[in-house]
Amino acid sequence: MSPRLRSGARIVAALAVVVATGAVVGAAPFLDGLAAVSPWTIVAAVALAAVATAAAAWRWRMVSTGFGLPLAWGDAFAAYYRSQFLNMVLPGGIVGDVQRAYVQGRAHDRLDLAARAVAAERIAGQLVQIVLTLAILLPLGLTSPLAPLAWISGAVALLILVGVATVALTARGRAALAREYRMLRPVLSRPLTLLAITAASAIVLAAHAATFVVAGLAAGVHADSDELAIVALIVLAAAAIPVSVGGWGPREAVAAAAFALAGLGAGAGVAVSTAFGVLTLVAVAPGAVALLADRFRSSGRRSMIERRRPV
Repeated sequence: MSPRLRSGARIVAALAVVVATGAVVGAAPFLDGLAAVSPWTIVAAVALAAVATAAAAWRWRMVSTGFGLPLAWGDAFAAYYRSQFLNMVLPGGIVGDVQRAYVQGRAHDRLDLAARAVAAERIAGQLVQIVLTLAILLPLGLTSPLAPLAWISGAVALLILVGVATVALTARGRAALAREYRMLRPVLSRPLTLLAITAASAIVLAAHAATFVVAGLAAGVHADSDELAIVALIVLAAAAIPVSVGGWGPREAVAAAAFALAGLGAGAGVAVSTAFGVLTLVAVAPGAVALLADRFRSSGRRSMIERRRPV
């Protein structure tokens, strides 16, 4: 399947999931989520997004340095904002990552290493997210009201492990796993770098979960902040599924199911997920400013070169 067809299929699948979720819970929860967005929630989301972006940029710098590509802090911070904005507004969710890999690779004349660094940074962040999510959810046990989420998470983790083990039994699967390990080896071979990446990823996850809690409190969900934070981990994991448009799609369906299992109501889950989606979109708006500033700088450099060119 061509990249264009794959992108189109993901968009259709994401919209189908949203429509199906709406057919189950109705349109009211979506409207409630939109109504929950207020100036104070936007301020909180923007502040938390700045923290998450700073931590993610730090993670990228650590990984990039491990690959032998030094990266200035200001450049990493602005590039990560641009990346998040492009990932949110364009289908596929990776256009921003491709753009920052291209810009960095062109600056160092090493597109291959820059692409590997960006891919390794994303993979490392997702691995830390999965491990932290399971480490928090699995100990909930049988006595917690959120125990069903723990059991489901454990079952999903077991299926993933079985899937990886099955893949590892084939020659092609072993080659793919070895390729992934070689990509991450510059990071895995340095304990201090690995610790820094883990800490940065934990900060990113905490900031996003806090944004979800803000959305939940604004939507009037009758739950403690710690309960909302635990449900947020499930929803954030669903948002990472590569079948979405700007995060919309599986996130709403999983939020509805997770809130229902937690006894909070599927409609409340959709309302909070909707508010969270709007807040995250607004929170990465500085990326649009950075993108425009970069475009103006590029235009200015081209104009200067043309004026200096002999007639």
